[in-house]
Amino acid sequence: MDKDLEILLNHLREKRGFDFSGYRPAMIDRRIMRRFSATGCKDRTSYLQYLQRHPDELDLLVDVLTINVTRFFRNTLAFDYMADRILPVIALEKKTRSDPSLRVWSAACATGEEAYSIAILIRELQRKEKFHLAINIFATDIDEKVLKRARRALYPYESIKNVKYRLLKRYFEPKRKRFQLIPKMREMVDFSAFDMMSQKGYAPPESVFGHFDIIFCKNLLIYFSFAHQGRIFDKLYRALTKGGYLVLGRAEVPTSEYRNRFRKVNECCPIYQKV
Repeated sequence: MDKDLEILLNHLREKRGFDFSGYRPAMIDRRIMRRFSATGCKDRTSYLQYLQRHPDELDLLVDVLTINVTRFFRNTLAFDYMADRILPVIALEKKTRSDPSLRVWSAACATGEEAYSIAILIRELQRKEKFHLAINIFATDIDEKVLKRARRALYPYESIKNVKYRLLKRYFEPKRKRFQLIPKMREMVDFSAFDMMSQKGYAPPESVFGHFDIIFCKNLLIYFSFAHQGRIFDKLYRALTKGGYLVLGRAEVPTSEYRNRFRKVNECCPIYQKV
């Protein structure tokens, strides 16, 4: 990694506690350059000096470095497969074993659409099958500002355009040309800050012990080097219960170290089961 870039990222880690050193340098550089024109800086050295003189710029830099593009039921095929083939099987197995809870983690959740999407699928299955389980959905992100928006759960049309009309009527309320999830759905998800690169733990502290039945970690790994992908996969593997499911982005696959520890459940969706 270029020395100037390393110094800049060290400054960000020191002042805000975020470790972006594992991100691909080319991606980091492109995103930092977006702030050059906004601040009138010509290169990394002058931008670092600007950061030191204007601490508020650090928050704007974090905004461009974090990945917050999402919507409800993004990659609808994976969610359909989850609803039709995976959730009913998990619910039946838990009933057979007298296991009282279903645990889900949405990692790098951004503004919450993914976590709420799985909450809707679970609620729909409960309506259909009448099963009784304690539902624990944890959603984490490095960015506190997007977590505040996630807790509010107020979305523009662009975010909800993949939501079926019957689900929109059942679980959302229109508010000033936007759509807000009803309170009972917002209460299903526990949002908290968690850095996937942190070495302090392998799962959100709020979840206490991990042991997740399903983990969503979509479109995060592609931004990291292979070495740092391995660190993230170590967390995901340890946090999943045996036989649990991991949902990745379309361009992502388990690292070589973990390739034999997961099996892909079908050829059409990036969903893997821990073996």
